[in-house]
Amino acid sequence: MPTPWQKCCNKKSRTENAKAEMDIMAETSEKMQMKKEITLLNGVSLIVGNMIGSGIFVSPRGVLMYSASYGLSLIIWALGGIFSLFGALCYVELGTSIIKSGGSYAYILEAFGAFVAFIRLWSSLLIIEPTTQAVIAITFANYIVQPIFPHCEPPYDAVRLIAAACICSLTFINCVNVKWGTRVQDIFTYAKVMALILVISVGLYKIGKGWDTLNYVTEEMQNPERNLPLSIAISMPIVAIIYLLTNIAYYVVLDMSALLTSDAVAVTFAGETLSHAKWIIPIAVAMSCYSGLNSSIIAASRLFYVGAREGHLPVSLSLIHVKCFTPVPALLFNGLMTLLYLLVEDVFLLINYYCFNYWLFVGLSIAGLIYLRYTQPHRPRPVKLSLFFPIVYCLCSLFLIIVPLYSDTINSLIGVGIALSGIPAYYLGVYLPVEKRPKCLLWLSATTTKYVQMLFYCALSDLDIDVEPTAAKSK
Repeated sequence: MPTPWQKCCNKKSRTENAKAEMDIMAETSEKMQMKKEITLLNGVSLIVGNMIGSGIFVSPRGVLMYSASYGLSLIIWALGGIFSLFGALCYVELGTSIIKSGGSYAYILEAFGAFVAFIRLWSSLLIIEPTTQAVIAITFANYIVQPIFPHCEPPYDAVRLIAAACICSLTFINCVNVKWGTRVQDIFTYAKVMALILVISVGLYKIGKGWDTLNYVTEEMQNPERNLPLSIAISMPIVAIIYLLTNIAYYVVLDMSALLTSDAVAVTFAGETLSHAKWIIPIAVAMSCYSGLNSSIIAASRLFYVGAREGHLPVSLSLIHVKCFTPVPALLFNGLMTLLYLLVEDVFLLINYYCFNYWLFVGLSIAGLIYLRYTQPHRPRPVKLSLFFPIVYCLCSLFLIIVPLYSDTINSLIGVGIALSGIPAYYLGVYLPVEKRPKCLLWLSATTTKYVQMLFYCALSDLDIDVEPTAAKSK
């Protein structure tokens, strides 16, 4: 039986010009799907750009503070790299055997069903994605205005407005064209890596003198069975080597007291070594944030798009632009949520609420790999790992779940409460059959879908019509 939104999509509410353009598209038999425009190089840029965030420039002191040893801190960085490598290898198997965008949401959905996947999606929608993006945008704005206010705190309003402009610009770029988004990612990732190479080179001169992002866009990759594993295989060594060599450069130039008292280690490093060129590092941090925010926007919008396609979010978020083939409603929704979180004065505090949730769902997605090995042993797996890798990763994830629950119980429980607040939404919007759902929700969904289609010139993709929503499958 067709749902109200499908009826809405069939109504003759378009103008004559729109009808004519639709007829032309039908004649050319072009499928209404997002295009496979993400190449191997784009994939590498997405992973490297997302993994190398502003942290490597700003806060290496945290590891050194608690290890109190240069050697031990480098070992910890190396172990972190190995942990990330194990997770990345597991995502290679998951991404090549489950050819769906949506990352961990898609894998949890496949392994553990609609309810657990919905709670993961709800957590991302309410706290994980908008908080992460708001924090990155604010960090970007702080470093952009730092040269103007070198000796005092920058104005609060100026920082928030620049952060909002950053979010809006990247949302617009990704709405217009997937290629524009990937080009921005490529350019800013190259610039960030070049800045880190400069830091490493200075460190080597002184010595002489003395992982998941791509899995959110799997369906848009060219030849994902080949390019997804290759992207991860190329990216992970690059990231690990850059992180280790950058920290070695910091340790060679700065003494421990300077490292431990610096709020931005790379800026302090630049002040010691780059003289009049020290302005390069704050700009590099800002570019790093811009790159990281771009990859986060790409991933989050696809997460919401896939969630809507599976029947877990309003169907209006599963529409794509009929000419640009981009998920415009999902991108705009993601941008709006992030802008709302910029209104929270202490948005950094919200990070404490989702650490528990984040590692719980990452661990669950990897546990899904083990579960699917036994429940679907004959499923095609172009890449098949030894179970040693997912088991070790799950054990480490369990440790990262237990630690915040013990050391930061209140914030962890708030995060759990936010996740469980999705239960009523799941019951009303997914679990109940369509005919038993509140009439006001059905009317709101149909009306929103109709006007989003007209306002943003969007349509349901072929996959949305061909594939029955997961909610229906679970009945």
